[in-house]
Amino acid sequence: MAKILLIEDDELAAEFVGSWLQDENHMLEHANRGDLGLEWALQSDFDLILLDWELPGMSGVEILKELRQQNKNMPIIMLTGKDTLVDKTTGLDGGADDYLTKPFELQELSSRIKVQLRRSAKQATNLLQIRGIELDSQQFKATASDAEGKSTVIDLLPKEFALLEFFMRNADRVFNAEAIMRRVWSTDSDSSTAAFRTALMRLRKKLAAPAGQSEIIETVHGLGYRFNSKP
Repeated sequence: MAKILLIEDDELAAEFVGSWLQDENHMLEHANRGDLGLEWALQSDFDLILLDWELPGMSGVEILKELRQQNKNMPIIMLTGKDTLVDKTTGLDGGADDYLTKPFELQELSSRIKVQLRRSAKQATNLLQIRGIELDSQQFKATASDAEGKSTVIDLLPKEFALLEFFMRNADRVFNAEAIMRRVWSTDSDSSTAAFRTALMRLRKKLAAPAGQSEIIETVHGLGYRFNSKP
């Protein structure tokens, strides 16, 4: 599951792309203006951005250059009807990682996204396995194995699944609540840290460690939370 920002003013195109990517279990946010898209891209943490060229408020190329100047290094794929060599060179020289000319097949878009996510090392694999917990982001499935090797499905709500994936991809690293919310919650969400702690509490109950083992998701007092990879 990747957190993707689509900056596109064509509402019909955005609906098609959004539905497709959500069916592939990505978390998608859509901004229909260039200036709004830039604001969201700067204030939240995205794994990848799909960026239209011609936008109201601010052009795609202007957004691209501003993000790179602000050291935002997430992969960016330009989506545009411009198909000349000069246009492609302008986009790639401005900092785009890939360039897809409209109209395009959604399957090709998915392939391009997978390539960029692998290169960025944020979504290197769909299957994560730590401490007897196996998470498959493509199948949207999580299981836990006991000492005897018996596997049980962990019934997770979408937000709990997103939290678990974030923690497992960043095992042993400490994050405060605000940093986690920037990655897991929508940019325009009005959810509070109380909502985060409630979701975390539910997840912890579903991931209860066996007796004698350390807590799986630990509180590091004064700093935040981490997924402890060591029993």
